[in-house]
Amino acid sequence: MKCTICNQKAALHLEHHNLALCSDHFPEWMCKQTERTIQKYSMFRRDEKLLLAVSGGKDSLSLWDILWKLGYHADGIYLDLGIDQGTRYSCTSGEMAQAFAAQRGLNLTVLDIRAKYGESIPEMGARTKRGHQKPCSQCGLVKRYLLNKAALDGGYDAILTAHNLDDEAAFLFSNLTHWSMQYLGRQHPLLPATTGFARKAKPFCLLYERETTAYAYLNNIAYVYSECPYATGSKQLRNKTYLNRLEDEQIGFKYQFYTGYLRALEAGAFPAGQETPEVLEQYRCTNCGQPTLSDGLCTFCRLVKKN
Repeated sequence: MKCTICNQKAALHLEHHNLALCSDHFPEWMCKQTERTIQKYSMFRRDEKLLLAVSGGKDSLSLWDILWKLGYHADGIYLDLGIDQGTRYSCTSGEMAQAFAAQRGLNLTVLDIRAKYGESIPEMGARTKRGHQKPCSQCGLVKRYLLNKAALDGGYDAILTAHNLDDEAAFLFSNLTHWSMQYLGRQHPLLPATTGFARKAKPFCLLYERETTAYAYLNNIAYVYSECPYATGSKQLRNKTYLNRLEDEQIGFKYQFYTGYLRALEAGAFPAGQETPEVLEQYRCTNCGQPTLSDGLCTFCRLVKKN
């Protein structure tokens, strides 16, 4: 197969775009698609200060590379979750993130959860009824809180995450099957800043995981290949498997599924859930001052205070 642009050997066939691209033109296409998404949803500008959540994986490092090439000022933050029991997962991920930043002269902040709060994510989970086997719920809570805090404390205009189309489609599938209206009302790729919460954006939301993987490979980006050991058997991975089957039968299914949802969301089909600014601003955490759904400590402070 030949590249649609230059007629050289194609490196990737993008069936849903009816496009084949070589190793030179595919990275250029990725940059253009990312820029198009940023502009489409008015995510952020080049004169703004951005904070990117970096995991050491292909998606976050590829996004950081593209933002750097496009001229956006994005610092990185790596949260060391302490998931190293027999795997060195967090250790290896951190090494990949730091090596990437050093090679490009980019600024990366490393926050060691255990050093800061006295426990790793697995240790926090072990103390709870829901997380004693898999601390995924506690992990999500801690990451959301600390990323938001880092953005606010550092004076950043927006938090960026590298969730790709496969991620977003799987989240949407789960939220629809459970009719989780509070989440269905908030899965837009851009969440504006509100009191106590930084703006959040997902520039890779319309790009397939296959495409971000190919970008990392063609640009010689070293990244951690393994999934989080706690992801095995997760609902998210099962949902991705189901959606992959549908994608095999109907090329472009994930794209149509997610973008169709976005059109419905923007038309008002899914009202925002209970975590709206109007509700959250009724209470403030008595320890950290962050907005919370109830009087007293917020969920994060309750978790870390138990230590």
